[in-house]
Amino acid sequence: MLIPAFLLQHEMTVEAWQGEGPYGPSYAAPVAVRCFLDEQTRMVRNPGGEEVTSSSTAYALPDAVCPTRSRVTLPSGRTTTVIAAYQRDGGNLPTPDHLEVQLQ
Repeated sequence: MLIPAFLLQHEMTVEAWQGEGPYGPSYAAPVAVRCFLDEQTRMVRNPGGEEVTSSSTAYALPDAVCPTRSRVTLPSGRTTTVIAAYQRDGGNLPTPDHLEVQLQ
């Protein structure tokens, strides 16, 4: 079961991080991603295990591509960075499968 489409009321623009290039970070072309955006500040752990502050969390369809360090532009126009992205799969449970994206 996927996250219901009626919950995806927001749209963020994601430039997927591709790595370091000769002139700094390299990003893919911008892609519009439908999501539910929860702008709430909270402490989260980054992939390195350090506690960092997340200003927003976006919930998108599981096939969205939002790797760590990607650049994201929110509906407000604010540009931020992906701290971590987690696939949430309920298996056989009746819970909505989705991608949780924690943003700086």
